[in-house]
Amino acid sequence: MFEKNTEHQQWLEDSIANLDAAAGTIHIQRGEDLYLSAALRIPEPVLAIVAHVSHGKGMAGAAQLSKAPVQTCNLQDDKSGNIRPGAKAVGAQAAIAIPLLSKAGDVMAVVGFAWQKEGDPAEWVAQAPFPAKLAELTARLQAA
Repeated sequence: MFEKNTEHQQWLEDSIANLDAAAGTIHIQRGEDLYLSAALRIPEPVLAIVAHVSHGKGMAGAAQLSKAPVQTCNLQDDKSGNIRPGAKAVGAQAAIAIPLLSKAGDVMAVVGFAWQKEGDPAEWVAQAPFPAKLAELTARLQAA
């Protein structure tokens, strides 16, 4: 299982409601790998798989490596190689993984969202007030 961070969980729940998303996760980087600190509407079998994400694996790992958002307009049909079978089990369509960077440019965390519709998740997360919420979480992580 994973160690749920209450503050991260509340931020995630608020963000999912704000974005009208179906599900989401927050992974914190420790060493080279990512560890789940918050999740909402992720099936139990998938939680077991994504509790620890090896360096560079899946969408979160691809965002970690590129230090840039990684997205798909349809998880079920994606052929990029970034989508793992567990992600498809969430039953969502569009998804995005967004790395949060330290002031030095290192990855501190990766937040992920999935929707029950196809489309461009980068457009959805660019809408106010979400960029401010993302900046707020980034600042909290930088201060920790």
